[in-house]
Amino acid sequence: MTLEHQVDSAPISMSDAKTYEEWKLAALADDERTGAARWREVDHSRRYDFQVIRLRYNELCHLKARNDPQELLFYLNEGIHGNMGGMGRPALYAKARFGTKDLITNYIGELADSLETLANVEDSVISFEDRLDFFRRAGHCFGRSAIMLSGGGALGPFHLGVAKALMEQNLLPRVISGSSAGSFVAAVLGTRTEEEILKTLAPGQVVVAYEEFADGNAAVLRGNRRLGIEELRSVIDRMIPDMTFQEAFECTGREINISVSPSELHQSPRLLNAITSPNVFIREAVLASCSIPGIFPPVTLAARGPNGVRRPYVPSRKWVDGSVSDDLPAKRLGRLYGVNYFITSQTNPVVVWALRDSGWDDGVLARILDASRSTSREWLRASFPFVMRLIKNSYPLNIYARMAYSVAMQDYTADVNILPRKRFWHPRKLLSVLTDEETRYLIREGEIATWPKIEMIRNCTEVGRTLDRILLDYEHEYARRYSSIYRKRPKES
Repeated sequence: MTLEHQVDSAPISMSDAKTYEEWKLAALADDERTGAARWREVDHSRRYDFQVIRLRYNELCHLKARNDPQELLFYLNEGIHGNMGGMGRPALYAKARFGTKDLITNYIGELADSLETLANVEDSVISFEDRLDFFRRAGHCFGRSAIMLSGGGALGPFHLGVAKALMEQNLLPRVISGSSAGSFVAAVLGTRTEEEILKTLAPGQVVVAYEEFADGNAAVLRGNRRLGIEELRSVIDRMIPDMTFQEAFECTGREINISVSPSELHQSPRLLNAITSPNVFIREAVLASCSIPGIFPPVTLAARGPNGVRRPYVPSRKWVDGSVSDDLPAKRLGRLYGVNYFITSQTNPVVVWALRDSGWDDGVLARILDASRSTSREWLRASFPFVMRLIKNSYPLNIYARMAYSVAMQDYTADVNILPRKRFWHPRKLLSVLTDEETRYLIREGEIATWPKIEMIRNCTEVGRTLDRILLDYEHEYARRYSSIYRKRPKES
């Protein structure tokens, strides 16, 4: 064998991988070298109740072998849980480079397959209504997944890389929230079909709008001048169709959410979406969510009126940067959509430098740091009302104090945290339009940061995605059957 052939056939490293498949092969090879591959094959671990999972897995296999849909339905009615026996713990994905215990992966796959089997049962065996009732209850109890895209100034292309990596594996959740820079990416994802998104995220395509914008704004690109509100509006207009939240949902089926903060002291933040504000235009929502206080002016939202004409939405109020008060709106997403599993792409420069992926480290030091953080927050929560009484008439100090409090009290991590490898950026770059090279670099960084989390996301969302897909088909079938019955109903005399 020649030296050249040896070099060509040498396994690629994870750091040199250009695609997820290359990264996967490199990760599997690393697990073979370190013994982690053997760890995946063995059920035993102190980090989850492997005996319960093994028992459930064997029972499911036995029921499927019996080919008894009634018994399978009875068994699944006992409950479907995403974190049964602690099998969803992030620490279980920290031992091996690729995936986790084979028992966990096999059990989740068997559970999803059992749901598909039940969905395909003939009406004569189990009625359509009984199956629909089961899947509605199971979907409600099991919950859904969502991705939250943080603020981040010019670091927004990192979110595009995250979305690209998830879409290529069919893992991008239908519920998407974004604040500040994240709102821009959420709007891009929520106003395009899957085919259009993949085309937009193809190499070289995503920078087209920036290239066109840069032709007349070389000073901004060089960092000699801060990005202004009109330049920001120009980028938004080029990349985001002029649609309302309701129109976007009807076009793509994705449920996008954009956080905006009030510019007044006593108003409440909003989460704009097709449920709470269906007629609001997405462009103005993104512009407001990207309007950093003190840098960009507050924005009045716009909505489509009854006659179809654009008009101000709550004209007495103006809105600013959504990351100030609700960077990751997990509680609101949970209420609106039944979400209980959250993925976050986090680039907020205010906090990202201090964040750690807490779920992957459950040691003593990590617990001490969590306790210290909780103590600091409780102290801040207790002292804030007193401070605000002292400065209640000191404008704009009272506004900035409230914003600082909101920033300090938020949670900036989720069940899965996708963080950039580089945590520190020059402040001047955060408000400038990036060059092609910088944009490509950030998209690439988003992909690289996502690849190690792919199998965890796949496992932890597979049952939820299966239930969502089945329910969507069943609801369409229910509407078809109901409409057919309605049409056949005789007219009243």
